[in-house]
Amino acid sequence: MSPVDTRETRPHTGRRRNEAVRRAILDAALDLLSDADGAPVTVETIARAAGVGKQTLYRWWPSKGAVLLDALTDYAAQELPTPDTGSLREDLRALATATFEASQRAPSAPALRTLVTEAARDAHLAQLMRDFTEARRAVLHEILRRGHERGELPADRDVDLLVDQFYGFFWYRFLLGHAPLDAATAERITDSLLR
Repeated sequence: MSPVDTRETRPHTGRRRNEAVRRAILDAALDLLSDADGAPVTVETIARAAGVGKQTLYRWWPSKGAVLLDALTDYAAQELPTPDTGSLREDLRALATATFEASQRAPSAPALRTLVTEAARDAHLAQLMRDFTEARRAVLHEILRRGHERGELPADRDVDLLVDQFYGFFWYRFLLGHAPLDAATAERITDSLLR
């Protein structure tokens, strides 16, 4: 009769993500971006801050930039949901207000600045930034589409141009910091877009 092995065996998880570890990595990446002040954030610092090995990051994301953008995208999804009040004006105002407010506080303000700085040196990260901004543009497209369906936006309005005007305005003020991005500004840009 062979002895019974009473040791507990840990189930093999393979490449599946452990959600708690994923969350720790994304939180660490966002915190590091917030504190970086434009300096590059490394895989080593993210792994150390999250309490995982570098191989975990490389197993789940193709690059450091992908981790950083995933962290920012996750944060944006939580902090900037797509408003649906039933009114185009109110949805635009709510999106502008939430976007402007988030861009003025940690962790998004320093995180965005660090990512923009790093994207200027890293072609892969620059592409990921375009993907991130395209996702944000899609939110505004959806708001404008609903407004058009309700008859609140004339059919001849160029939706792509409206989206460019909104985000061009946002990025210009955010990056140069020459004028405020506050609730009053959100009201004014909303009125301007709907004029």
